[in-house]
Amino acid sequence: MTVEALRCALLGVSAYRNITAQPLMADAAALLEALSLGRGEEAVERYARVFYALRQAGCQGLGDWLWDALRYEEAPYPLLAERGERDSALECAARRDIGTFRALAELDCGELVAKMGDLLPADLAPVLEGLPRWSAGAEFTFENLTEFYRRNGAGLFARYRAFLWEGGALTPVERPDCFGGEELLGYEREREQVIANTRAMLEGREVNNVLLYGEPGTGKSVTVKSLITVPGFEDLRLIQVQKESLGDMPELIRTLGHRRQKFILFIDDLAFDQDDRTYSVLKTILEGGLEPRPANVAVYATSNRRHLVRQTFSDRAGDEVDRNETINEKTSLAERFGLRVLYQTLNKAQFLDMVEQMAALRGIAMDREALRAAAAQFEVRHPGKTPRTARQFIASLGT
Repeated sequence: MTVEALRCALLGVSAYRNITAQPLMADAAALLEALSLGRGEEAVERYARVFYALRQAGCQGLGDWLWDALRYEEAPYPLLAERGERDSALECAARRDIGTFRALAELDCGELVAKMGDLLPADLAPVLEGLPRWSAGAEFTFENLTEFYRRNGAGLFARYRAFLWEGGALTPVERPDCFGGEELLGYEREREQVIANTRAMLEGREVNNVLLYGEPGTGKSVTVKSLITVPGFEDLRLIQVQKESLGDMPELIRTLGHRRQKFILFIDDLAFDQDDRTYSVLKTILEGGLEPRPANVAVYATSNRRHLVRQTFSDRAGDEVDRNETINEKTSLAERFGLRVLYQTLNKAQFLDMVEQMAALRGIAMDREALRAAAAQFEVRHPGKTPRTARQFIASLGT
């Protein structure tokens, strides 16, 4: 394909317009336009800008950049393929666009430099020869991209497993802080209840919203975060929602219902003061209003409180009917969670056994009795026979 034909083909990209709107692609199109219209100096500048943008993105060539963009930018065709649906006109447009992108990625930099040389004075040849080159080639095809969308979905949900919901927008977490495998010690029965509920959702069955409650430091949050490390849970996505963003949750849930992945909306350390009325928002989300909660979305929350809404002695004063209504209103939120899992502190033997296991995982060579005695003494100064205290003790051995 000639430079002129490729420029025209890029103008006609229709299924992936979002990609041609990216700054790098705008510079690539402007480079082709400058070459086609005989603007040599502008072509040099656009060429340099394309090279800079590629290296800034960590890409060796346009093929690398386009391979990422085509997989992880949302567009009509990727979303269609993700849902397993068909649209012959859209498929035809996507196939044509991908062919155009392949032709662009396979352009040889030497050919581009030679065309710039034809447009500029001969004495500028050394300048053109000194221009850097990017690699040519493309590994993507219509077929392998379609297969990718069907297996992994499209957009951010294909690229990342964990997100933060902040200010009405999703922020990907590239390296989520979560334990997995042998690092998860203790609380096997509690954790298995949560895993079983999540597995049911991944299998397309109806599931409960989950409340993990109990003593601080017992591993409630770790249990939820570790779910994305469970083998077979590759389609699971974890979205952490701050309490301040509860009002935006219905908007978030609407955007998730048509996606192929399954989503846990994770609210950590949930509690409401007596004058905080935002708990009614969460009640509506859990119970479901006129708009039902999608089957691929569940709410998992952790709390140090069983009833989530703080009660006061004044709640228990006054007329018996009013008193009962006030208490029932404040305790009813926890009852909206169909699965409630209690995390209690460990007894002394369980705590010391956990310390031994953690020490072995960290490669700490220490006499067993001395280790247990030191751990027991540490726990006296740091109350709470919990995994958190055990990890703090193990960390203290290195100081």
